[in-house]
Amino acid sequence: MADQASSVIMNKGDGANLEAIVQSPEEIRQERKTKLAATLRLFGKFGFDEGVAGHVTVRDPELADHFWVNPMGRSFKQVKVSELMLVNHKGDVVEGNGLLNGAAFTIHSRIHMSNPSITAAAHSHSLFGKAFSALGKLLDPITQDSCAFFEDHVLFDDFTGVVLTLSEGDRIAEALGDHKAAILRNHGLLTVGETIDAAAWWYITMERSCQAQLMAEAAGKPTLINRDIALVTRETVGSPEAGWFSFQPLFDVIIDEQPDLLD
Repeated sequence: MADQASSVIMNKGDGANLEAIVQSPEEIRQERKTKLAATLRLFGKFGFDEGVAGHVTVRDPELADHFWVNPMGRSFKQVKVSELMLVNHKGDVVEGNGLLNGAAFTIHSRIHMSNPSITAAAHSHSLFGKAFSALGKLLDPITQDSCAFFEDHVLFDDFTGVVLTLSEGDRIAEALGDHKAAILRNHGLLTVGETIDAAAWWYITMERSCQAQLMAEAAGKPTLINRDIALVTRETVGSPEAGWFSFQPLFDVIIDEQPDLLD
């Protein structure tokens, strides 16, 4: 991945067909940074920001042990492509200015190190994710959307404060494994993806799934979807391609609404 002269990304074609488009590393890097900045703007638009908490990262296409991340203290609502920081797995800021969030490095570096197939990771302190995480349990398959996470997310059932030690980052990465998401008890949500698009979409729809379950449980006892049906549904709404494709309308809208993020 890091040494290839070119790489392949997946774009949605007609229907369910996928087209492989060869791009240079420079083009892939620019696209990933653009999608990262757009993700942060969307998180800001949806109210996922909480002070200086929250971070989204995407792996560099050439330097596999480097990732791009938002600078600490810069509002999600104002982040631009030019403000993103390139950080290596040692915690050095290789490119860009600003502060590196300690928890961002601790969590994301260990996740990227643990699984080469993970291109991007997202974590924030969004309201419903925080509330649901306090229950110390997994999401139930009570809606079509929540089936995307059925038997494909984990509970990190141990809150020890702000994640600032590498050992804690290792524990989170180990618990996550090959799943697309984790609920960090008493903390919030964490999602990952083979593309920045998928990681962003999983976070957005997981936050909404938390909201839906909290509302349903407040009103009564939700009816669970049968396991076999939930698994079949996950194949449709929870695939990497579905995650990528579901993000595209949101990306188009935020680029149209806030073109300054491209600066």
